[in-house]
Order: sequence, then C-alpha cells, then structure tokens
Amino acid sequence: MASWNSVFLSWLKNFSNIFKDLSSMRVENPANASHCLSSSDLLPLIEQGNKEYKMDEVQLGSHTIRSHGFAIARTHMHDWLILVLLVVIWVVILIIHPFYRFVGKDMMDDLRYPLQSNTVPVWAVPMYAVLLPMLIFIFVYIRRRDVYDLHHAVLGLLFSVLVTAVITDSIKNAVGRPRPDFFWRCFPDGKDVYDKWGNVICHGDKSVIREGHKSFPSGHTSWSFAGLGFLSLYLSGKIKAFDRRGHVAKLCIVFLPLLVASLVGISRVDDYWHHWQDVFAGGLLGLVVATFCYLQFYPPPYDANGSGTYAYFRVIEESTANTTNTINAANLPNAMTGEIQIANQQEPTDNGFMGMHLARNSNSVLEDVESGKS
Repeated sequence: MASWNSVFLSWLKNFSNIFKDLSSMRVENPANASHCLSSSDLLPLIEQGNKEYKMDEVQLGSHTIRSHGFAIARTHMHDWLILVLLVVIWVVILIIHPFYRFVGKDMMDDLRYPLQSNTVPVWAVPMYAVLLPMLIFIFVYIRRRDVYDLHHAVLGLLFSVLVTAVITDSIKNAVGRPRPDFFWRCFPDGKDVYDKWGNVICHGDKSVIREGHKSFPSGHTSWSFAGLGFLSLYLSGKIKAFDRRGHVAKLCIVFLPLLVASLVGISRVDDYWHHWQDVFAGGLLGLVVATFCYLQFYPPPYDANGSGTYAYFRVIEESTANTTNTINAANLPNAMTGEIQIANQQEPTDNGFMGMHLARNSNSVLEDVESGKS
C-alpha cells in the first residue's frame, strides 16, 4: 500500500508541474500574443496612416475658388456690402461742392504757376494702383492655389483704396486749398478781379475753378500709396523679405512699388497741380491706410507666418486638431480592447484557466495525502 501511495504521489507531482509550466508560459508572454494581429486589428492602423497622409493635404493647393470660393465670399458678405457702401459714399463726396477759401491778391504770388495737363492721367491711377496688384494676386493664386490669399488680398486692396479715397476727398472738400495754378483757373485771361474785401471774383470755367479748390491732399498720391503700398507689403510677406537671412536683393522688389508711387507724387508737384505738403500728406495717408488694411488679413511681413493669411493658418490648425481628435477617438476602442485582453491574461485564477485551477487543486490534494501519510 505504501508503494502504491508513493507511485501515486510522484505521478500527481509530475501532472501538477506540467500545468504550472503551461500556465507560466501563458501569463509571462501576453505580449507575444498581441503581436499576432488579425485583419480587424490592422484596419485602425491603416486608417490612421491614411488620415496622417490627408493632414499633409491641408496645405497649399487644397483651397481653390471652386472648393472654397463661395463659402469664403459668404463669410465676408458684410465686408463686401460695406465696400459697396464706400463706393456710394465716395461718389456722393465727389458731387459735394468744396469749400471756397478766401484768396486775396497778396496770396496770388504762390498761385500763379502755369496751368498744365496731368503727366499721369486720372484714368491711369486705378490701372496701376488697383488692376496691376490684382494681376499679381491672380498670378500668386495660380502658383499656390490658395483662395484665402486671393480673396483677402483683393478685399484688402479694395478697402485700402476706397477708404483712402473717401478720406482724401472728404478732406479736399473741407479744406478747399487752392492749387498752385489757381490764378489761371480763376482768371484765364490774366485779368484779376477782387471784391471789396479783397477776395477773388473768378470769371473762368466753373468746373475748372471748382477743381482748383481741391489741392490738399493729393488724390493721385494717396491712391498710389494705398494701392502700391498694399502691394509692397504683400510682396514683402510672400518673398519673406525680413527672414533675417540678409538677402538685401529682396528689398528691391519691396521698394519698387513705393518708388513708382513716389514718382507719381513728384509728378503732381512738377505739373503744378499740388504743393509739396499736399503730396506728403497724401502719401502718408495712403500708406497708413494700406498698412492697417493689410494687417487685418495678414500677419506682419517680418512674422514667421507672414507669407499667408490669418484665415489660412487658422484653417490649418483647426483641420489638424480635428484630425488628431478623430484618430484618437478611432484608436480608443482598440486600446481599451487590448488592455482588457492583457488584464484577462494576467488574472487567470479569477477567470477559470484550467491549468492554474488544476495546479492549485493538485497541490491541495498532495498536501492532504502527505498529511494522511504522515
């Protein structure tokens, strides 16, 4: 009987050792099991790769007139309505009669310059101050395919020019400063006449006389700096003229529009249509308005993101954040499933792993037999 008990005990010990080895292999290598991914486990990884690839597409070329043009215009509908209102206000200001300032005989010494035609005609001003920058905007759009840049550049330019025009002509009518050639406008025959207070009694063409009271500030100059000044800021941002790399040649491109605007202002003095103060004030006015309008849509040219609009970089940030949230939401169920599987593998005694139960039961039986034997 003792021999049979010893055989039974040795067999039972071997049986329990076998199940202990199996259970230890199952618990110690849960990571190995996780490496064997099924097709359902691979799908989230493939989707994540596709989404990361699509994040790179939210760059230049993904926002065109066809895809986002209408939405952007609708977003800025109020801005376009205000733009139309500015046109109406400007036309009304042009109709208003300017203030006729007192002009005495002793003031005529500075107003006897010859009456000449314009070196830069009036119709040419919107050509180089508005249409030329727009052509450059369109060229940049063709290269970059960024409708935000095109829309905001055009809108900012039009606001710059129209706000400048309204301010300029309002000041013209309010000040009523005579032009340097006012004498010949007032007295085309050269015979000056004055009333009892010493003020002029003009007998020239009424429209010419009226235009002679609109010297301050210079409209040609203010329009030129409003349009070409905006273009100069736009180009400085696009070519990154202030990237601290020392490429001074970029400044030639930036200064070129300002040089053209300055030459237009000088021509107004050479034609005796304006005093130098008129030109200086007009240039300063146009440049200040252009700067304010540009900064409404673009970062400063020296900024790291100065090559694009605020709206463009805002869309990039929002798209990146949405994509990241979507990826995290898609991976959350998979991560939870993996944690549950590892937890199940690490807690076999509570979930009925047969080997561990048998090993525990065999140990208890072995202990009972040995105690009985003893």
